[in-house]
Amino acid sequence: MTVKKHFSIMALLGLVVAIVAVAMATIAVMGYRGGELHFVTAIKDFEWATYTAGVAFGLSLIGLWFVRPDSAQRDMLPGLLGLLLSLPLVIFIVNFEYTAHAYPAINDITTDTEDPPTFWDVPNPMTYPGEHVAELQKLGYPDLKHLEVDMDTTKAFKLASDVAKDMGWEIVAENTSDMQIEAIAKSVLFGFEDYVVVRLQYIEGKTRIDVRSHSRLGRIDRGVNAKRIRTYLKALVKQVAKV
Repeated sequence: MTVKKHFSIMALLGLVVAIVAVAMATIAVMGYRGGELHFVTAIKDFEWATYTAGVAFGLSLIGLWFVRPDSAQRDMLPGLLGLLLSLPLVIFIVNFEYTAHAYPAINDITTDTEDPPTFWDVPNPMTYPGEHVAELQKLGYPDLKHLEVDMDTTKAFKLASDVAKDMGWEIVAENTSDMQIEAIAKSVLFGFEDYVVVRLQYIEGKTRIDVRSHSRLGRIDRGVNAKRIRTYLKALVKQVAKV
């Protein structure tokens, strides 16, 4: 009986630590979104929240492990709640660390590394980093390439713009003379702003569509920009097929 009570208290402790972790993560996210926390500070605070969640997850597991199967439901509830609250943050940090090593340490991705689309109208536009980044991209994302559609550029431009808006991007500029769209894409959690440019060119009877996606904050993107480009082009292909 004494042992059971001890580990029930441990499960309860896991729940308390999990609540603290969620509170820390929430403060980090809301602090950055509200402008009270700097980017680096918010990321560090959120990282500590995930480590705290890892401790909570471990305490909750230990607490549940020593609760007998025939125990009252109230004895298992703290441990289960602790696992439920801490698990999303634990998954986040595991994925965060994995993607940091699984993808190239770059933050500017384009479907045309030889003549990348240029940012003109987004705030603080960045020039393409150069050949070194292009080589790393080719090694990390060898499948990434432009899209060609059998459609006139004007019609393709309208579809490209519609898909960008459907993805929730904030359109900064739509230049029909240069056939270029510039937009800001925000991350779901923190609302980090990434820059995206879509360039259309009419070449040999077809419209070639190139996309460049650049993370404004941080030196690595953990595969986010390549994923964004693939998702965009895949959605655009579906829209072209409907026409």
